Order: sequence, then C-alpha cells, then structure tokens
Amino acid sequence: MRALLVSLYEMGRQPFGLASPAAWLRAAAVDVVCVDAAKERLTDDAIAAADVVAIHLPMHTATRLSAPVITKVRRINPSARLCAYGLYAPLNEAWLHSLGVEAVFGGEFEEELTRWIVAGVKAWPAANSGAAAEQPSGAALPRIHFLVPDRSGLPPLSKYATLQRPDGSRRLVGYTEASRGCRHLCRHCPIVPVYNGRFRIVQPDVVLADVDAQIAAGAQHITFGDPDFLNGPSHALNIIRRLHASHPDVSYDVTIKVEHLLKHREMLPALADTGCAFVTSAVESVDDRVLALLAKGHTRQDFVDVVALCRDAGLTLVPTFVAFHPWLTLGSYCDLLDTIEALDLVDHVAPIQLAIRLLIPAGSRLLSVADTFGTVLEPPASDTEPLTYRWEHSDPRVDALHADVSAIVARRLTANRRAVFDEISALAHERAGLPVPHTKPPRDRATVPYLNEPWYC
Repeated sequence: MRALLVSLYEMGRQPFGLASPAAWLRAAAVDVVCVDAAKERLTDDAIAAADVVAIHLPMHTATRLSAPVITKVRRINPSARLCAYGLYAPLNEAWLHSLGVEAVFGGEFEEELTRWIVAGVKAWPAANSGAAAEQPSGAALPRIHFLVPDRSGLPPLSKYATLQRPDGSRRLVGYTEASRGCRHLCRHCPIVPVYNGRFRIVQPDVVLADVDAQIAAGAQHITFGDPDFLNGPSHALNIIRRLHASHPDVSYDVTIKVEHLLKHREMLPALADTGCAFVTSAVESVDDRVLALLAKGHTRQDFVDVVALCRDAGLTLVPTFVAFHPWLTLGSYCDLLDTIEALDLVDHVAPIQLAIRLLIPAGSRLLSVADTFGTVLEPPASDTEPLTYRWEHSDPRVDALHADVSAIVARRLTANRRAVFDEISALAHERAGLPVPHTKPPRDRATVPYLNEPWYC
C-alpha cells in the first residue's frame, strides 16, 4: 500500500505534520511518499500511484489551498481514499466532505490516521460514510506515545525559513513540537474547539531525538511549535536544558502566553541562558475590553510588564496581534501602533501583524459573544469555501484601512520594518484625524533575530 502525505503551507517550516505520521505509517509497513507542495511540485504521477492521499491542514491558509489539490486528486485518481488531518480538518469537516474527503482527524491524529489507512474504511462500523474515522471536537482526546518523526524524502532544511540574526548572519532552522493543545480557552483560538483546554506532551526523548536528527542535517536553530511552551513548565525546562547541554551552540525559539511569562517569570533567565533567541507571544490587543472578550487572560499592563521582564532577562519578545477586529476604532488602531512605538518594539513586530484580521472558524468560542460585534456574522454563502464566519466592521473606514494596510504590507515584503511601520502609522493617524507621529530613521539592519517567513495564519 502506498500513502501520499501532502503539506500545503506550514509557515516556511519543514513539515512536522508529514514527518510524524510518516514514522507511524512506515512502522506499519506502509510505503510513504511525502510532498511539501509549498516547496516542491505535487506531480500527477505521485497522485496516480497513491492508494491513500492524506492532506495536512494545520491552519487557515493551508485549508484554503487544499480545494484545488483535493479536486486534482479526485480527477487523477478517483479510486484513491482521501482524508484530511490537523487542527483545521474537523473545523471544516462538512466542507471537506462536500469535496470528496472521506475522513477527517483532528488532535493527536497519528494513531487514528495510521489505523484508518492500514485497516481500510471497511474496518470501521460506518464503512461508507467514514464517520467513525472522524474525530469531533468533543471526542475523547487520545494519549499516544509518539515516534521519532521520519523526515526522509522531505526537501532539505536549506529550502526552508532561516533565522536572521542582528549581525547579518543566517542560521538553518529546524522545527519540532514538545507538546500539543493548550490548557487555556482563548475565544478566538482555533486550538480550543479541538483540544477544549487539554494539552498533550511529546515524550522528551522523542523531542530530543528529532532535534538531534535535524541538527545532524544542518539545523543551527530550532523552532518549538507548541501553542504554549509553558503549558508544562517542568517538561519544557527539562527539554531546553538537555538541548543546551548536548548542543550549546544551537539556538531556539518558543511561543509563550503573556500570562505564563508573568506566572513563570523565574524561568526567563533559564530561557536566555540556554540559547532562546526570541519568545513569540500572542498579545493580540492592547485594549483591555478586547482582551476580556477574547478571554486572553492578561491585560494591557501585563503586556507592558512582560516587555520589561523579558528585557531584564535578556530575552527578545516578539508580540503578535489580531490588529483588525469588530471592536476596533481608528483611534484604537493608532493606540496599538503608538504602544508598539513607545515600548520600542517596532523592530520586534513583523509588518503582517499590523494587518491580521480576526478569523472566526466553525466551533469558535467567539460565537458566544457574537452579540457584541456590532455587525452580523455570516457563514459562507455556500459549501464552496472553508467554513469561516464573515464579518464587516460597523465603521466602513476601518475595513478600508485594513485593505490599505494589507496592500502596504504585501507591496513591501522585504522592506525595512521601521519604514513599513512608519508608512502604516502615518496612514492610520491621518485617517483617524490624529497628528502623525515623528518618525525615526530606519536602521541598516534588524536589531532583533527573526525568521524570514513572517506570515502567521
């Protein structure tokens, strides 16, 4: 049996979402072909030779890119069994079925995905519908013992994002996951409908073996893709200490909530001492009302305090934002920009973060506060697109600003961050009728490390 695993977009990372199930399937004697369609061509021959095609959908962008691929698979190889897996598969279950996908798998997919591929649809009670293979968001979340990801057959790390350092040098980047899911229930987060406040650790020996293999393949920096690296602080500390002891010259980055950076502030020096190049934190907003509606678990002042804590510990903080949402005003957008400027974070913020618009997938906990939007939420008009609720701002000037900011970001992808920020800030302040702030001269190069694949969606 031959299984074709397809990745469509994983933010410039070598796909863990292919390497992990590939290890499980190869252990079950399945012939596996992995194609990262973001970096290589998905050929007709590869599709025609597959008995099963499994498409990884970890995020919204990948899901939108999946429709033509699913159509192509159905045209070239109509007898192939087709499934989708990853966070956005169960969120878009009905739409995927309408395209011909037989089964979907959400959190902790490796064991169920392997069982479905190896046993065949007929082994399931609901043989014709594939329904028994699906993992609805309320289902029991399995605890699995992970296998070391098998990255053979994937493009080399040199094809993926690199770490850009303030001295102008670059580092090849590897990617792994030390945990999945999250303990928290932020209303806008796509993890919540699938994990519902639960998280699962990947066994430390598995994580470190995966890291060792990527370092042997040339990685000089590791991105830990955990939704929150400090959901299990002891687990996290064990991994970074062992990583640093084995590879003291290798750097890494992690994602941690503002709330956890405050709660576990005593760990920040350990992160700095073990080679953490930067910490990404989903700040989302600097408006306390919006933070409460999103159930973020932190306030504006908490964010300000975390900026100081990280600076004191020698850590680079990289905040991300949901800049455009139904509660935004032209004035509050300017306040966001002014806060970034006042905290000296312009170089820390990828310009795309200033254009991110709130996404509301099926099952989102934001639907519980839909009456606060000031506008009507509309599901897609048909089943011809992924199920994301659509909204328009009650003030059309905000939507117009979003379109113009997005155009600036798209037009100046490789421009200096300060220059892009200043252009956006000038435009926003003019639209809001506020004085345009004085600009600072752009620096010759970035002052903080960053990955050169900034898109986050």
